[in-house]
Amino acid sequence: MAENYGASQLATRFGVTRYPAIFVGDILVATPKDFGFYGKGEGDRVGRYSPWRSAASHERFRADLTRMVKEVLDGKKEALRAERTPSGAPSIRSGAAAPAPELSPARLPDFAIQALDGTELASARFAGKPLLVEFWATWCPPCRGTLAWLGDLANRYGDRLETVALAVESDEADVRKVAANLDLPLRWAMCSPELALEFGDLSAVPTLFLFDGEGRTRGIFYGAPPDLHDSVERALALLAP
Repeated sequence: MAENYGASQLATRFGVTRYPAIFVGDILVATPKDFGFYGKGEGDRVGRYSPWRSAASHERFRADLTRMVKEVLDGKKEALRAERTPSGAPSIRSGAAAPAPELSPARLPDFAIQALDGTELASARFAGKPLLVEFWATWCPPCRGTLAWLGDLANRYGDRLETVALAVESDEADVRKVAANLDLPLRWAMCSPELALEFGDLSAVPTLFLFDGEGRTRGIFYGAPPDLHDSVERALALLAP
């Protein structure tokens, strides 16, 4: 079964608030940390299947998932459930309510980095205007669509809106190539793991943050669900009419 993140009955049922998360039946078998993705509270981000871009990691995940499916089919569900529940961690139950969503961080983090064009990209320069910060990667197909849409927003809003595209887990040469090919009016920059963690819950790409002119978080949008554009544009219209 596949569902859109953010509108998932499965995620709501099991209290899952970040992704990717892999279930076999009602057993959670893999979390963002297992794939080495960024996320607040994920420690050193070293997981069983990281780095995810490695073919060996893909094969290890495929073998583990095949074994887990077989164990469920062989009636060993409870043994697998015990294996996949960390010691001291609460078990995930069918029908568990999802935690109330939190906007993390509550404000735009304080940072100063160099943009790809050599200029300084500092959080202080965005004061007074709404800001969209997109986290993306060169190996993420849905990111290309969201970047193109952000470029359209930047053109429509002009100097009333700031738009920043921060590349994670990508080679700078590849990022520069994508930026040149897309030729969009965005502020492009590389993002370190340390900066990504300052933004809180960054467990996958694309992830989009919306901040108001005072730096307060007004929305965080994960992935590229069908209603992404409408949701962001409705929120943005209230900040930059």
